[in-house]
Amino acid sequence: MEQTKALNALEPFIALSKSATSPRAAADLIERATSAPNTYIFAELLQSPQLQALAASHPEQLAPHLALLRLFSYGDYETYEATPGLPALSDAQRLKLRQLSLLSLAAASRQRADLSYARLLQRLRLDTTPQLETLVTTAIYAGLIDAKLDPARQRVHVVRVAPLRDLSPDDDTPRMRAALQGWSDRCAAILTDVETHMERVRQGADERARAEREAKDKMAEKMAKAMAELRDADKLGGGGITRELLARRGMSKRAVLDTVAKSKVDEAMDLDGLSPSEDSKKRAGKRKM
Repeated sequence: MEQTKALNALEPFIALSKSATSPRAAADLIERATSAPNTYIFAELLQSPQLQALAASHPEQLAPHLALLRLFSYGDYETYEATPGLPALSDAQRLKLRQLSLLSLAAASRQRADLSYARLLQRLRLDTTPQLETLVTTAIYAGLIDAKLDPARQRVHVVRVAPLRDLSPDDDTPRMRAALQGWSDRCAAILTDVETHMERVRQGADERARAEREAKDKMAEKMAKAMAELRDADKLGGGGITRELLARRGMSKRAVLDTVAKSKVDEAMDLDGLSPSEDSKKRAGKRKM
């Protein structure tokens, strides 16, 4: 949103640049663009074909003004003070260049609590703390930063920075490329770790499924064998099934007890069906045993 507003504010000056036919007209256009409210990005104006053509044909007259425009685009106030031969700044230009410099300092600070009053006073070439606090307040109201003044600690705590500075072709682009490459490498490493972990999970799931299938197959084979032996035992032993036989075949304790109980019931029923003489003989035989 801030970029759209800034681009809309610059649009009239881009249109006027097409009709600039002299170094004086181009210099006046640069001064008006850098003084106007809400103009904070200047790359499109700086790259205007008409301005570039005039700079090539009249380098001595227009070069200082283009250098100033580059400072507004991606430079800072400290560089302006250190560079001789640049045009003098109006009050509006001076305020804006300091605001843009504050924006760059806030964006470049890894620990934004490091924006101490002392550092800002030095970098922005301000003399007093009230001047600095006024500048920060104007930057906040302009939507350049979200920040809080901390007079007790003599610090400016920046929460958010608007993306309203152009990229420096010499410094920012390689640094941004390196940062993006580092981010890409980290993403690739994370993706590799995720894929490796997923492969381990798949292998573990396959191994568990195979083990379960093998266990089920073994159990089915064991039960089939046990049932076959039980059927053979029934044929040979007349239905007498021993606990030991069942236990050897891996049947559960409950199944063993149920089977044994059923065998005893069957045996009792057989005894009930005997005649008194046969019953007494059977009992006598058991006592001998």
